[in-house]
Amino acid sequence: MPPSPPRGPGHPAPDAKPTRDVKPASDRKSKRVGFLHLGSLQRRLLLAALVFVTVALVVAGVAIGLILSRFVRAQLDSRLDSQLVAIAASLERGPVDTLRLGRNLDGPPFDRDRSGWYWQVRQGSHVLRSGSLEGRDLTLPDPLPRSRDPERPRPADGTGPWGDALILRILVLPQEGGSPPAILVASAPARALHGPLREAGLALAAILGVLGFCLLAGTVAQVRLGLRPLERLRRDLAEVRAGRRLRVPGKQPAEIRPLVSEVNALLDQNAANLERARTHVANLAHGLKTPLATLTLALADRDPDGTLSNLVSGMDRRVRHHLRRARAAALGGATRARTELAGPVADLRTTFDRLYAGKGLAIDLAVPAGLAVACDAQDIDEMLGNLIDNACQWGTGRVRVSARSDGAAVVVTVEDDGPGLDAVAAARALRPGGRLDERVPGHGFGLSITTELAELYGGALDLGRSDLGGLSARLTLPA
Repeated sequence: MPPSPPRGPGHPAPDAKPTRDVKPASDRKSKRVGFLHLGSLQRRLLLAALVFVTVALVVAGVAIGLILSRFVRAQLDSRLDSQLVAIAASLERGPVDTLRLGRNLDGPPFDRDRSGWYWQVRQGSHVLRSGSLEGRDLTLPDPLPRSRDPERPRPADGTGPWGDALILRILVLPQEGGSPPAILVASAPARALHGPLREAGLALAAILGVLGFCLLAGTVAQVRLGLRPLERLRRDLAEVRAGRRLRVPGKQPAEIRPLVSEVNALLDQNAANLERARTHVANLAHGLKTPLATLTLALADRDPDGTLSNLVSGMDRRVRHHLRRARAAALGGATRARTELAGPVADLRTTFDRLYAGKGLAIDLAVPAGLAVACDAQDIDEMLGNLIDNACQWGTGRVRVSARSDGAAVVVTVEDDGPGLDAVAAARALRPGGRLDERVPGHGFGLSITTELAELYGGALDLGRSDLGGLSARLTLPA
């Protein structure tokens, strides 16, 4: 039976069933309530404002509707009471001890037939009525509604002779001599109350709708204005992360100022920790890499079988590997590093003009102002210093340094007019200790260190042929 293949993180067991990530119930619950609890502050504030404004407008509409209803009803009652007072003042004692009216009370609107505006006087079987009733009688509630003040009309609701809903006012006048009391009734159609209320309600709804829209618009403007400092704080933090700022500006609203102070304190602490870590890594690099390079060169002629050289090379690879990891952790991804190229390149040209003044080299620069890379300034000096130094060593009269933006990257090209390298020699030059000419001073680690630093930032170093005739070193770094 053939042995089973090894299983690791990327090779599950053959009989293993595919698993599915199951999120805990708390996560699912947090998603369900996220609209209120985990959503944006703007959404929560606007939703709360919408609820409060809606409730306030509904309460205001109901309250105003009740007030309008009472006002219109009071106006109707006042008109009907005036009619009853006029009827009571016009009542006279007629023959056979019956009541009669001393004048005509069928004025508007009681003169319109079947209009709902009626009046009636009943004493026993004797009835006086308005002409709008066309000889029919109003049906009174039985028993009559009670009143705390017998001298005031009593409210009631009723139905007219033709089935129309009526609003009634009833006044009972006691008579002398044992005669039955006179019951005076005046009515108005229910539509006289509901019609104005409906029209007023529509107008009120329109006004409250416009008011609600204005309140919500004002709330939206207020929320956006109030949350604008948070958006500005987000942009400031993004600039800090991109390296365009070292700290968040302290000029903030009073509510955000303590948060900004804590963030700046955290940034200062991280910067101090970063600097200490970089110092330790740099000390370790200089303490190990230089002795190993020297030992490699010393064993070049004293180790015929290459055993010791291989051991030293293995040690060098392991040291460089762990130094790269430590350096990457110290840099933290280089998210806060930002270095403009024009200044460091100009300083390096001044330095190498003095170092190679005897060769009469012309170092040309073509680096746009404002072009920046997401790298530490010290690493930029080391990488460009190695490339320009190499170009000055091999160049015969001209060195050219140019830079351009290429999307999310910046390409820096260092060229010379020296002899150049073919593909095999270029690959050898990028290896640690790869010296192509022993007569030239150096240890052969400049290009390899530059490559390591570029790869640390996610970039690369490529060697090729320049149109000047010599070597072209193309350094790619993140913008």
